[in-house]
Amino acid sequence: MANRAHGNKTSITEFILLGFQTLPELQFFLFLLFLVTYIVTVAGNLLILALVVADHNLHTPMYFFLGNLSCLETCYSSIILPKMLAGLLTGVQSISFSGCLTQYYFFGSLVGTECFLLSVMSYDRYLAICHPLRYTALMRGRDWLRLAGGSWIGGFLGNGIATFSLSLLTFCGPNTIDHFLCDLDPLIRLSCNDSQMMETLVFIFILIFSLVPFLLTVTSYICIIATILRIPSTRGRQKAFSTCSSHLIVVTIYYGTLLIVYMFPTTDLLGDFQKVVSIIYTVLTPLVNPLIYSLRNKEVKDALRKVRKKFMFG
Repeated sequence: MANRAHGNKTSITEFILLGFQTLPELQFFLFLLFLVTYIVTVAGNLLILALVVADHNLHTPMYFFLGNLSCLETCYSSIILPKMLAGLLTGVQSISFSGCLTQYYFFGSLVGTECFLLSVMSYDRYLAICHPLRYTALMRGRDWLRLAGGSWIGGFLGNGIATFSLSLLTFCGPNTIDHFLCDLDPLIRLSCNDSQMMETLVFIFILIFSLVPFLLTVTSYICIIATILRIPSTRGRQKAFSTCSSHLIVVTIYYGTLLIVYMFPTTDLLGDFQKVVSIIYTVLTPLVNPLIYSLRNKEVKDALRKVRKKFMFG
């Protein structure tokens, strides 16, 4: 474990993810809970993705972005949960230095991508509700691809810079991470270097990848709500709000937990609380997204009925 490497001057070859070791009597229960969660999450998101691809009625910008979100959530869960499940089942919580950096790279990239994608989805709803007559002209097929592609590229390229900077740090012990995944802040606190520059980088990263998309999303919804309130009929207001209510719920849950984890200082007292909150946006949010969109969305429910009838009656 204390093997001197030469490329990044680190003396640590692996980290120990403490995860939920403080709850030894609940290890098997947590394993079953997270296993079921993972299976349902992947199945639900893949179902949404398959419906968006197969049903022509869902070939619209809103559902194109929803399909991207479902694909992202499937990748998101697969980056975190298999390693967590293996640790809970075997009790082996170690992860190699390169494995830790790799997990953080994909995890952080998907976090950034989701922030951008949720902002894009709110912009799409803004155009649909605030500029309905110009919506088709403003949101054409190539625009869908640019907005979705820009979200993915921006998330992965931006976090690549953070991951490269992290790989240059020196780690000389201790090697225990009080978390269930490799995240930026715990790794910086374990490094032997002056953390001021990295903390500045983290601040810039949070600003660009979380706060700016969050403010754009809030601005879009302020305009949406103002437009909905100007609709004279109650039925018209309900119909307009129903097209964005599912997305608003997802945004509230995701950003609410994300901001708590990354915008508040970490202390020993808050560490366990932040770990619990991290469970919400890394594990529960990918689970509930398909449920929220399928239960509150007429078009998705209609597509599900078509699939069910096709399997029942051939």
